[in-house]
Amino acid sequence: MRVGQNPAKSIEQVPQPAKVTAAVISYIPFLGGYYAQGLDILELCLTSLRNHADMELDLMVFDNASCVEVRRFLHSEQEQGHIQYLVLSDQNVGKGGAWNTIFGAAPGEYIAYADSDVYFFPDWLSPQVKALEDFPQAGMVTGMPILTPIQYSTATVEWAEKQKDIQLERGQLIAWEDFWRHASTLSGDEERARAFYGENEAHAVVRGEEKYFIGSSHFQFVARKSALQQILPIPFTRPMGQVRRLDEIINEKGYLRLATEKWYVRHLGNTLPEDVTDQPQDFGPAVREQPRWKGLGGLPFVQRFLHWVHNWSFDILYRR
Repeated sequence: MRVGQNPAKSIEQVPQPAKVTAAVISYIPFLGGYYAQGLDILELCLTSLRNHADMELDLMVFDNASCVEVRRFLHSEQEQGHIQYLVLSDQNVGKGGAWNTIFGAAPGEYIAYADSDVYFFPDWLSPQVKALEDFPQAGMVTGMPILTPIQYSTATVEWAEKQKDIQLERGQLIAWEDFWRHASTLSGDEERARAFYGENEAHAVVRGEEKYFIGSSHFQFVARKSALQQILPIPFTRPMGQVRRLDEIINEKGYLRLATEKWYVRHLGNTLPEDVTDQPQDFGPAVREQPRWKGLGGLPFVQRFLHWVHNWSFDILYRR
């Protein structure tokens, strides 16, 4: 039996979503080891995203079964009005599972996705949205110059070769210092990075005064929701290691994959940098770390053993 009338019936208008939904996936299972600075980096990510955006946006966070300290922080952020949509998964469904949820549920016309270890420079959003508006065929735009295997962007190259108002450039268009600044946050293996840099030429499209590199990255991008929803569901079977599937599907669908010429975002990795700056353009020459003695931990066979122990203990304690 109903007593009285639902007060919600007197509400004549509901808030409308922002044009852009910024979406971040967090996964910090514990605050130690690899994740020792994870919460600090997550806070820096969300703060720079919010404070440095030059367009109105709603923020959605999908938490992939993080520890209680991280969830307590996220609840606090939502209570303060910093997070508009907070999704808490009771198990790690992987980046693919989180993507399928985010891309299907985000209410904005555009989705600005980022991993939780991305730093945003001032005015980071509008240049990426502008690229999507200038190139209706664009599927995803990353906010930094990036060199990626061209096999994931063949549709972009084929499209550019057919356009009369587009100039297609090839060669070493990205300075090694800029490439290494990003690559060092992924693996730190400089020898391997130099080999990749030498074997892969960059591609860029130029139209008038606008220049974009061909290629984008799944760690950060802005895309139309309508384009992302056309590729759902993205098939994944593992938490990590299959993220290239997104790049492949975007390319197979014929969408362009682009990256801005200037730096509007930066990948941090799992350590807080000492040189975060609020400049969205060139960093200048990368600062090289001086070689230092790492003790027994620097020996390859010791590193392999320690990595095995870490993975073994992680599987026992935290794998679900």
